[in-house]
Amino acid sequence: MKKELEILLERVEDLKRPSVAEEQYSTPPALAAELLTLAFLHGDIAGNVVYDLGSGNGILAIGAKLLGAKEVIGIERDSDAIEVARENSRKLGVEVEFRRCDVRDIREREEGMDMSGDTVVMNPPFGAQRVNRHADRLFLKKAFVLAPVVYSIHNAGSEPFLRAILEPAGVAITRFPTTLNLRRRFWFHKKDKKLIHVDMYRMSRVR
Repeated sequence: MKKELEILLERVEDLKRPSVAEEQYSTPPALAAELLTLAFLHGDIAGNVVYDLGSGNGILAIGAKLLGAKEVIGIERDSDAIEVARENSRKLGVEVEFRRCDVRDIREREEGMDMSGDTVVMNPPFGAQRVNRHADRLFLKKAFVLAPVVYSIHNAGSEPFLRAILEPAGVAITRFPTTLNLRRRFWFHKKDKKLIHVDMYRMSRVR
């Protein structure tokens, strides 16, 4: 299943003008398929309402819908990225709603509408750029506003940081080490490809 999903996700187009300040690194198809298959096997995708925070080109949102999610909503503040994501969802033949919204502005209810879902999947900014300091912390906070179960990708070695901020809030954390094959994307990248060790996490509210 994972390999079949990866093959489908390889058809997803990348952003045309990614922003280094916004850390717009598209999730590689292999890593997206790995994260989504993990979530599927835990019963957190099929038949569920799934959010993708910082949805970018839509690869995680589209993959969740391909795996049988009842409804998928991508949250993204970049209008150009939303346009690319919508085109990608049309190409893959799935219905995904992409909303233009800054993650900072997420509330449990919007204009009388209940925003609650079942699962969040995301590859948040790592906070490497000055303008994005602590972005990963913000994304985690807002993810649990939307759903009790969150799947996320972080730098290897982030587990102590995640446990320090989430376990006091009653969140159980499970780590799944993996790798990210990063292709040359911005001017400061010196290699065509670089293998980066990252961790996937399943985080669930237990109280």
